[in-house]
Amino acid sequence: MNDLPLWQEVQADLQQVEVELLRQADAPDPVLSQAARHLIQAGGKRLRPAFAILAARCCGAPLERVLPLAVALEMIHMASLVHDDVIDASPLRRGRPTVWTRWGKELSLHTGDYLFARSLLLVATYDDPRIPSILASTSVKMVQGELHQLAGAFDLDVTLRDYLKRIYRKTALLIAASCQLGAIAAGAREELIQHLYLYGRNLGMAFQITDDVLDMVAEPERLGKPIGSDLRQGVITLPAIYALRTCAKKQKLICLLARRDKTTVEIQELIQLIKNCGGIDYALGLAERYLARARQHAVFLPAGAARDTLMGLTYYIRARGI
Repeated sequence: MNDLPLWQEVQADLQQVEVELLRQADAPDPVLSQAARHLIQAGGKRLRPAFAILAARCCGAPLERVLPLAVALEMIHMASLVHDDVIDASPLRRGRPTVWTRWGKELSLHTGDYLFARSLLLVATYDDPRIPSILASTSVKMVQGELHQLAGAFDLDVTLRDYLKRIYRKTALLIAASCQLGAIAAGAREELIQHLYLYGRNLGMAFQITDDVLDMVAEPERLGKPIGSDLRQGVITLPAIYALRTCAKKQKLICLLARRDKTTVEIQELIQLIKNCGGIDYALGLAERYLARARQHAVFLPAGAARDTLMGLTYYIRARGI
């Protein structure tokens, strides 16, 4: 992403986000503080604070106005990751041991709760009541999305509509809120806020779809976790949903998807079946349609480097899945 317009400037802003994240990780309990710092130092793209910052820039606001919000958004995202790792029993996150692997389930849950609580303190510094209201609503729906995914494990009757609803709540909603809230914090007019929200919503849908594709096609080193993690956990994502509708070897596909203790060889066979049925290509095609919608909304943003970067991110998201 470093070749995108303005990205270097955003990276400088994100360094300030990083400093503030580490400051927010300080806790009276040293073990809790160490666990929170471990999670922060594992890194990440920091896309959610970047979207808030870029949205604010589109509206002419300086970093100072949006910094507490940007940090809060990343802390909410990190809290959800900690909880996900406990639920999924994931040993790695971005190639490093997860918090629960190093400190156990109980401390992991407390770490996630602590980060979420600190994010509430940060958004309380804003006078606009829409900011805490939107974040609260977003957080509730994110939990609903995770519960929906958990309840649907190994459910081969999942529909495209079910999947889209799940990923909207799980991923797209917080990205949309990041863009929307960045504009609100900047004092933007309602029309601009709406375009930024819809840009983020569509880009977020594409981001999760390409993430689900990467789970099947990326190198494990790039993923930071073993390939086929969703398939192992019974999470039926878009490539598999499409393959279940089109695959000539449907019974074989059903048998492998439903198996709860898949071997590495079975995972590889399952991924090859999904590829052969066109599941990967279909998913990437749908992701591109969402990205095209995101670009349509980006066109209405004020011309400038921030809009160019938001537009450029739609092409970066598409390239992730190739």
